[in-house]
Amino acid sequence: MADGEFGGYGGRHVPEPLLDPLSQLAAAYDELSRSEGFRDRFRELLAEFAGRPTPLYHARNLSDRYGAEIYLKREDLLHGGAHKINNAIGQALLAKEAGRPRLIAETGAGQHGVATAMAGAMMGLETEIYMGRKDVERQRMNVFRMRLMGATVNEVTRGGAGLADAVDAALEDFAETVDHTHYLVGSAVGPDPFPRMVREFQSVIGEEAREQFIERTGGLPDAAVACVGGGSNAIGLFHAFRDDDVAFYGAEGGGEGADSDRHAAPLAAGEDAVIHGMKTRVIDDDVEVHSVSAGLDYPGVGPEHAMFRELGRCEYTAVTDDAALAAFRELSEAEGIIPALESSHGVARAIRLAEAGDHERILVNLSGRGDKDMETAAERFDL
Repeated sequence: MADGEFGGYGGRHVPEPLLDPLSQLAAAYDELSRSEGFRDRFRELLAEFAGRPTPLYHARNLSDRYGAEIYLKREDLLHGGAHKINNAIGQALLAKEAGRPRLIAETGAGQHGVATAMAGAMMGLETEIYMGRKDVERQRMNVFRMRLMGATVNEVTRGGAGLADAVDAALEDFAETVDHTHYLVGSAVGPDPFPRMVREFQSVIGEEAREQFIERTGGLPDAAVACVGGGSNAIGLFHAFRDDDVAFYGAEGGGEGADSDRHAAPLAAGEDAVIHGMKTRVIDDDVEVHSVSAGLDYPGVGPEHAMFRELGRCEYTAVTDDAALAAFRELSEAEGIIPALESSHGVARAIRLAEAGDHERILVNLSGRGDKDMETAAERFDL
């Protein structure tokens, strides 16, 4: 995995003007990440600003219903309502230390945009967010939150007006402003060093969960489950267990089904290609990128997940919109916990594993809470 490559995936597939800035960023990250002072400040901010550690919750009612012990890593309880704040703090601190006064970011569901706005405001950095028009429309409250914290939100109308188009716009901005801007990539995607940098900032999820699970049960889970869009919450959970006898399951945005022409499941139903500066798995051109959850509505995936798929280390499944919505309601009714629609994909996969009797103890990363998805859910449920 040298030079930002993961078994042939990853790398830096970018125009020449971006090669030097990315090399500089990689050098700065490699140096700062070895600094005890940087690591101490990062851990301090995770505790005092983000609200770590997050609890490990035994979902007893859900466990009784489906015949396996299901545990939830409660990233939904973090400041901002999702795991995104872990990475946002790390990269904003990196930008501050490197003397970059401006942050830019892309966002789909808005949680990364909110997290970037939070970190930017806290550190006194100018912040600008790119967001597709269709996501602006379905995540209006997150747009308001970003603007309330002083961030500029740019509505992207090109192409499909979704997350991929927001990434394109942010990359163009970065190419023109690299001398004073840090592109705070929201997931474990893009050219090196972003996939490994985001993975490291999010690895606190798995590190905490592993320690908590051992303390609670005396052992490790049989399976670890997470939703996968770009893949940061999943790789953050999986990393601590990668050398353990723990099965990995990734739940992609299946939309109307992986065999349909409307889904967001490049691992389950895609092909190898280059997108947004990385070689990875990408959805076929004849498929409309779609998921009921804006955060999974992306045509590619992090290169480390592409490697895991290739090696058979993780099983990736497309979870349909209907299955995710059913799990959204199931967890809400069974446990009084309203998950994000992204996280609901992971819950749906865990329920299926429990029903199949494949594993006795299942750990699910509940990556975010469902406040942002109330309007979407209300349109689907007759309550």
